[in-house]
Order: sequence, then C-alpha cells, then structure tokens
Amino acid sequence: MGAIVAIVGRPNVGKSTFFNRLIQRREAIVDAVSGVTRDRHYGKSDWNGKEFSIIDTGGYVVGSDDIFEKEIDKQVGLAIGEADAILFMVDVESGVTGMDEDVAKLLRRVKKPIFLIVNKVDNAKRAADAVEFYALGLGDYHTISSINGSGTGELLDALVEVLPDTVDEESELPRFAVVGRPNAGKSSFINALIGEDRYIVTDIAGTTRDSIDTKYNRFGFEFNLVDTAGIRRKAKVKEDLEFYSVMRSVRAIEHSDVCLLVFDATRGFDGQVSNIFWLAQRNNKGIVILVNKWDLVQDKETNTMKEYTIRIKQAIEPFVDVPIIFISVLNKQRIYKAIEQAVAVYQNRSKKIKTSELNEVLLPIIEHTPPPAYKDKYVKIKYITQLPTPHPQFAFFCNLPQYVRDPYKRFLENKLREHFDFTGVPITVYMRKK
Repeated sequence: MGAIVAIVGRPNVGKSTFFNRLIQRREAIVDAVSGVTRDRHYGKSDWNGKEFSIIDTGGYVVGSDDIFEKEIDKQVGLAIGEADAILFMVDVESGVTGMDEDVAKLLRRVKKPIFLIVNKVDNAKRAADAVEFYALGLGDYHTISSINGSGTGELLDALVEVLPDTVDEESELPRFAVVGRPNAGKSSFINALIGEDRYIVTDIAGTTRDSIDTKYNRFGFEFNLVDTAGIRRKAKVKEDLEFYSVMRSVRAIEHSDVCLLVFDATRGFDGQVSNIFWLAQRNNKGIVILVNKWDLVQDKETNTMKEYTIRIKQAIEPFVDVPIIFISVLNKQRIYKAIEQAVAVYQNRSKKIKTSELNEVLLPIIEHTPPPAYKDKYVKIKYITQLPTPHPQFAFFCNLPQYVRDPYKRFLENKLREHFDFTGVPITVYMRKK
C-alpha cells in the first residue's frame, strides 16, 4: 500500500503549483487570489521508483470568520492525521507571518516526518532571506521554486527516504474495495450482500477509521469485501466527512484488486466520482461502476439507461472498456450481478496470455496496420510478450520504440481488448528496443 503525503500551509504560498509539478498535470487551479483551493486535490506521484499519493489542501487560517476557511482548517487537520509525511510550505517573499507560526505550532505536536519548504527561492538573495524560517522551530528547511522546479529534486530525495516502503499486500483472498462518495450506498450495498447490518451507522466523522474486511463466498469464489465509509444518518453532509471519505478511498484503492465504484444516480457521475475512478485507473486496479438508486431516477424511458451509460463513458474516455451496472441496493436489484461482474474483472486482471498466442494474433494485425512513419522512420514490431506483473502489461519489441506515438499505442491496446477480453482492467503498453 502506498504512502500519503499532505501539502499544508497558509493561503497563497504556492502549494497548488507545487502539487501540479509533482503529479505532472495542471489539475489544481492556481491563482494570485488567496483561498482558491477550497476543495482538496489528490493524485499520484513517484520519485526514485517509490510511488506515493499527494494531497493538496486548502490554506490554513486560524481564527477566521469565513465559513469556508473553517472547513479548510478541518480538512487540513484530517490530512495531517492521515498522512505519512507532511510538507509545510511557506513563502520567502512574505517572510514568517502570524499564520505560519500558527501552522508551525500545530505541526510541532505531530509525531510524523515534517518537511519545512521555503518556496519562491529562485536566487541567492532569497536563499539568504530563508534563514529567518528557523524561527518556526521545525529545524532545517528546503528551499525550492514551485514554478521552475529548482530544489524539488533534493526535497523529494529526502522525502522518499522517510516514506514507508510500498507493501505488495498479496493476501490469500482477492480484495474488492467498495469506494465512492458519502451517501452513495456503499455500506448498504455490503449489508445487502451479506444479509446483516455489518457496518455501524453514525454521523460522527471517522467512525469507519479503518477499512474492515468481510469475507464473502458466493458463485464458488471467495474474496474480501472492503467498506471505505460508514452509512450516515440524514444529518447534513459536512465537508470534513466528504474529505475523510476521499482519504479512505485512496487507501482502499491502493490496497485492493478490484474497485466497485458506487455512485448515486440522482447526483450523477460528478467530478469527485470521476477523480476516484481515475485514482483506481492510475493504480492499475480492476474497476466496476455501480449506478445505485436507479429506482429513484424519475421519467425513465426505453433509452434512459443507454443514454446514461453514454454520458458515463464520455466522462471516462479513453478507458471506456469498463462494466457499468445499474443497481438498487434498497430493492436488491442486480447487486449479485455486480459481484459476478467484479469476479470476472478480477479474473481478467489476473489473466496471462501465452507469448505464442499473442504473436500469432497480433503480428498479422500489426503487419496489416503498421505504425505510421515518423520523421521518415519506419517502425517494425517484431515480437510481443506479457510482462510478469500483477496487472496486464505488454512489451512490444521493435527497432525504433521512440517513434511510436500514443495513438498507435491506444490502437494496440484496443486490439488486445478486442481479442483477449480485458474488460474493466487498465492495460499498459510498452515499446522496447529489439
């Protein structure tokens, strides 16, 4: 299971810019106006072969009357509680501020690795100015520039040294994690399957602190079902509960073989559901999408289910080869079909294709539709093999791997799916020098 790293600090010190650099995508909004990051962003990063999840929190402000900032403070507290290491970012341009001191006071009580990061240090004068941050009482600091990346290599070298090693938790039984937003029906789904109220119902944050396994034996296949958040009463959904669900989903996804992504049909496949989907995909887990509360959708017509499926697939492109099942936990409608499909996805994820079969099927297709010429160079793929990894990865050996573009890799992936059935499972295609 991978480690979790949280970025904390007061507003507008460059946390989101640094987050975007780590995940190598412009996912978090960056603006000169403080307080832009009200929601949390989370993604995967890796350094020196060690993967970790990174959480970008909102700016921490103590004693504010702004309701959003009070919620942000709660979220930062939860991030600190969940993370394996904390990156505390400050701004050399502003120097030590009262808010920096408030955050430092909070962090001095935390018994976890804490890295003080002085941002916006892009010249020698600013590097000298950074000395004043020793006053925060957190020891040595790292100077970086989020915008141009200077200093981030040394910081990440130190960070991965303290992170726990990724544990390949290959248990005897497959693990199916039920993930999704709060109030989507995750715990109800498991309770309906096992026929008892296995999970506690409460509106208190953190009731389901640890993922609880339930052994389940059906269809001649035994596995562990993992719930990631308890059902809550009809009390108003609080932002920190929403955030806690996301944190638990991160842990559960990394610790699973197949993710059953449950969402509320009346709310739709929104941004947070999409983020959890892509986390599962980036972690190379099997995925089954469960559209719960389908009985509550009004004005259903003949094509409603088909149209809903099309909208979901548009949201998850290009990885559209994913089972989508419309269920009603309350009426126990199609819940067993969901488990049957999860078992099938697990078997697809574990599938090993013989090298001879791969070459027999794919080489004629490649010969008929070779990679497009690039810079007047012609690529010849000569040999294909599946790599010995827990999830499907394939190596295509050729003369000029650097000239094979992403569209052709997607073409190869589609042909693998077409002939060998990898429904619900991410596939990785590598081009290697022959």
